[in-house]
Amino acid sequence: FARGVNSGTVPMGGVAARKGIYDAFMKGPDHVIELFHGYTYSGHPLACASAVATIDAMREEQMVENADRIGREVLGPGLQALAAKHPLIGEVRGLGVFWALDLVTDRATREPLAPYGGSSPAMAQLQAECRSRGYLPFVNFNRLPVVPPCNVSDDEVREGLAILDEVFAALASYYCG
Repeated sequence: FARGVNSGTVPMGGVAARKGIYDAFMKGPDHVIELFHGYTYSGHPLACASAVATIDAMREEQMVENADRIGREVLGPGLQALAAKHPLIGEVRGLGVFWALDLVTDRATREPLAPYGGSSPAMAQLQAECRSRGYLPFVNFNRLPVVPPCNVSDDEVREGLAILDEVFAALASYYCG
């Protein structure tokens, strides 16, 4: 894990593993090589202090609980409603505030709106339509991740969903199914 553990303040990352996996590498039989190593920023006090402060803020502001509630009550249902309205959305999947839409030209064949490893005029228009409305998308082939921050509000999610509704309406002609 990395970046968000300290709000991107200074470079930091970490590794988490179950005890059994840790033991296999660190205390295992002689044939298992110990995997202890470090990097330039390993254990840097500033990075560690910022990580602790970030975790404290996340607890105090109940960000994990907010992300869970937003996903269940606002974002997930809102994306499902968009999929019911716009056939370009072939699949909706996610949890909490980490969601993705697979965009297709035909739901029956699941033909992607952009080829694997590439883009398409439809995806270029999607990005332009989003940006023109103040929504900065990240797209990956035919996939549109929808991943607001953990402290997003209900109103901010609804605003984003309204923008996506307009964008998908503008792209309706790309649906062939």
